[in-house]
Amino acid sequence: MAISTKIVNLLFGRPLATSEERAEHIGPIAGIPIFGLDALSSAAYGPEAALTLLIPLGMLGVQYIVPVSVAIVILLAIVYMSYRQTIEAYPRGGGSYTVASQNLGTGPGLLAAAALMIDYVLTASVGISAGVGALISAVPSLQPHTLELCLAVLLILTLVNMRGVHDTGVVFMIPTYLFTGTLLIVIAVGAVQTLANGGHPHPVAPMPAMPPATVAFAGWWLLLKVFSSGCTAMTGVEAVSNGVMAFRDPTQKNAKTTLTIIIALLAILLLGIALLCRAYRIVATNPDGPGYESVLSMLTRAVMGHGWFYYVTIGSVLLVLALSANTAFADFPRLTRAIAQDDYLPHVFLLRGRRLLYSWGIYVLVFLTASLLIIFGGVTDRLIPLYAIGAFTAFTLSQAGMVMHWMRQGNAPVRMFVNGLGATATGITTLVVLVAKFVDGAWITLLLITAMIVVMRAVKWHYARVNRAIDLDRPIIPADVKEPIVVVPIDRWTRITEKALSFALSMSTDIRCVHVQVGDEPDSISRDWDKEIVQPLCDAGRCIPKLEILKSPYRYVLMPVIDYVLEVEKQSRFQKICVLVPELVVTHWWENLLHNRRADLLKVLLLVRGNQRIIVINIPWYLDKRTVTPPAH
Repeated sequence: MAISTKIVNLLFGRPLATSEERAEHIGPIAGIPIFGLDALSSAAYGPEAALTLLIPLGMLGVQYIVPVSVAIVILLAIVYMSYRQTIEAYPRGGGSYTVASQNLGTGPGLLAAAALMIDYVLTASVGISAGVGALISAVPSLQPHTLELCLAVLLILTLVNMRGVHDTGVVFMIPTYLFTGTLLIVIAVGAVQTLANGGHPHPVAPMPAMPPATVAFAGWWLLLKVFSSGCTAMTGVEAVSNGVMAFRDPTQKNAKTTLTIIIALLAILLLGIALLCRAYRIVATNPDGPGYESVLSMLTRAVMGHGWFYYVTIGSVLLVLALSANTAFADFPRLTRAIAQDDYLPHVFLLRGRRLLYSWGIYVLVFLTASLLIIFGGVTDRLIPLYAIGAFTAFTLSQAGMVMHWMRQGNAPVRMFVNGLGATATGITTLVVLVAKFVDGAWITLLLITAMIVVMRAVKWHYARVNRAIDLDRPIIPADVKEPIVVVPIDRWTRITEKALSFALSMSTDIRCVHVQVGDEPDSISRDWDKEIVQPLCDAGRCIPKLEILKSPYRYVLMPVIDYVLEVEKQSRFQKICVLVPELVVTHWWENLLHNRRADLLKVLLLVRGNQRIIVINIPWYLDKRTVTPPAH
């Protein structure tokens, strides 16, 4: 095995056969890290996004985080019940695109697809930037290197995810359970201290000085913006329903168990963080300002102090926030595959890689995520306004589609009511988030969704046009099968020319050898033609190719050949024109720099300017060092 192959196998794992797919299936234990990281990790930045908007209220703002969090958890419970039913109705994966397309039509389906794709890109970007933000909270000196750290985390995530679903779950299992375990301990200890001190616990470590209030009271508009920012904690909830087929048998049971655990943990974390922030009087700090510290960092210090447990907790927060982008890595390729199956995205998204992954979905996700991180400098607060619109649009369309699904069933009024309640709740939330975040950047998301829909319709139109052009509703017509005219561009008499001409002789009796003469003196091919080609073929009783000399006073080589081929095609009404392109294939890549690449350019020009009757055939001659005769001395 070559060294390069060993390195690739070490980084990405050995190639998997299609028959090994069942071994890649997972259970709830691995399913939580793979499909739940986005939802669980949002407990780290969802409450902080809401508290950041409450900074102008000073200490008064902390009082609002509990009712806002309760509203979010109620909405989360409604969405949870709806998606349990989606898993049951679509055991092969019921993402928003699939449900909306099948039950609401093409338009809503494309809207769900565009919204989800953008949401997954934002999921990856926000998760990585929030993870790096947690690291900077613990090590403030790293703040100038925010973007570089974000891109490094993205690279590591890419390498891990290219190893496949099973290996990814194993790698992410420890940080996921460490994160939830440490935060649950913080919440439990904080709750005990709060009860022991009559609701007013004393922080173990000193907290930063609170900024003075600049707003006297919270208006409805501010509260709506706080709620919409806090709703980012609900992103990623759909991931399990979209990836049902990744679970081992019984797939539906395992998927629903995984979803239940994820939602229960998320609800406990959201409510626990909100209650403790109010009890310990913790307010957010400006993420762009000096001395920034995340809410979870302050909360952990307040409850547990600044010892080893603090660093373990912040380390787990960093890992999980950064790794939360894995939810996008798990579902974005599946989503693009489903869309490509309906011809709304390029068919390259249908291809499975060496580890049974839809690799092109991962490549595109990485490119788009890196672009977003670079544009916004890797700062979470700048990305949050773009977030949640796509997720809640997809939630609403999925639940509305499920209402239509149960309506067609005709005997599921309770299920229809649950999904209808979910559609109503998420639909109202979508409008709230859109209005509250429109000026802050939600308009960008709307433009991106519109652009994606236009692109997908254009792709569909192209595939439909191609199918109309190539579909055939009759058998082959033997009378139309005629001997082609073969055109062979030649330079001089060489082994390469001999191979191309020999192949041409096996195809047709009408062979045109084309040579471009750039000077006034005849080239060697003109002098050697009779001796090297005509006489041996005449003696063997074979057809004699015709030599066409094309004069080129301006030293152009390719265009005279192109013009000649097009003229031959125009003069021959029924025959196909086969252009054989002789080409030297060297042993090493660097040897290509020592030879002109006219053959490659000629093939490209023939394909661009040709038509159905012009056929381009490559005739490679391989330069094998074992067969090259050394020059005589």
